[in-house]
Amino acid sequence: MATMLSIMVLAAIALLAGGIYLWRRDGMRKQAALMLAAAAVIAVNIAILTVPNSDGTSPLTQTPK
Repeated sequence: MATMLSIMVLAAIALLAGGIYLWRRDGMRKQAALMLAAAAVIAVNIAILTVPNSDGTSPLTQTPK
């Protein structure tokens, strides 16, 4: 699971950087917005898996090994 989270973080960073790069180019705003939206979705998924709830446990620690 740690490997998947690492890949997700790297993908989010790559999508964010690519989205910012395309946003600055002329005529590529739609693709840039889609890349930024995909990065946001991945970031929310990472947060869902790692942020602890009110009990102090995260879904990541509850998964079977």
